[in-house]
Amino acid sequence: MTNSTLIKQLNWRYATKKMDPTKAVPQTKVDAIVEAIRMAPTSSGTQPFELIVVTNPEVRSEICKAADGQAQITDGSHLLVFAAWNNYTAERIDQVTELSTAERGELPMLNAYYENLKNNYLPRDAEVNYAHAARQAYIALGIALVAAAEQEIDSTPMEGFSSAKVDKILDLNERGLRSVVLMPLGYRDPSADWLLPMKKVRKPRDTIVTQID
Repeated sequence: MTNSTLIKQLNWRYATKKMDPTKAVPQTKVDAIVEAIRMAPTSSGTQPFELIVVTNPEVRSEICKAADGQAQITDGSHLLVFAAWNNYTAERIDQVTELSTAERGELPMLNAYYENLKNNYLPRDAEVNYAHAARQAYIALGIALVAAAEQEIDSTPMEGFSSAKVDKILDLNERGLRSVVLMPLGYRDPSADWLLPMKKVRKPRDTIVTQID
C-alpha cells in the first residue's frame, strides 16, 4: 500500500449520495477547485469549455428537476456545470492564438500550428467537434474531482440530467455552449448517506492494468 497523500485522499473521496444542506463550502476552497479546473490540460491548449458555478438556490432547484431530483444539487452549496463549445470556429481558435501570443510573444511556428488546426477542425461536422470539446471538459472534471478531494470537499459527478433543459435554464445555447456534466460540491451527511459506510470497490490492478515491457 502506497503512502502517497494523493492516494489517501482518493480513498477518502466517494460519489457522495447525501450532502448536509446546513454546511456551505468556503469560497477559498471553491476557488482552489476552480483554479485547478482552469489549469487542466486540453487538446492543443484550446480549453474548449466553460465552467458555470451555480449557488443560486432557485436555479439549482430548477436544475435538480432536470436531473431526476438528485438531491446533491440542492443539498450541496455549489454546483459546477461543465459546458463544452458546441463547435470549433475560426474566432474561437484565433482567440487561443492571440492569448498565446500575448503571453509568449510572436511565434510563427505556433501561428502556423493553429492555422493548421483550423484547417482540420472547421470542415468537420459540428457534432464531431462538440464531442471532441466535451472530452476535454471530462479531463477537467477528473482534475476537479481530485482537487475537491485534496480540499476534503465532497463531490459527485453527474451525467443523469437533461442537457437540453439545463442548457435552457442557463441560457447556454445563446453562448454557443452545451452542458456536459454536473458536479455538486458540499459536505457529506454521515447520518444519512447509505454509501458512506461501505468499503470502496475497485478492480484489482492485474485485471485493469496491462504492462508491456
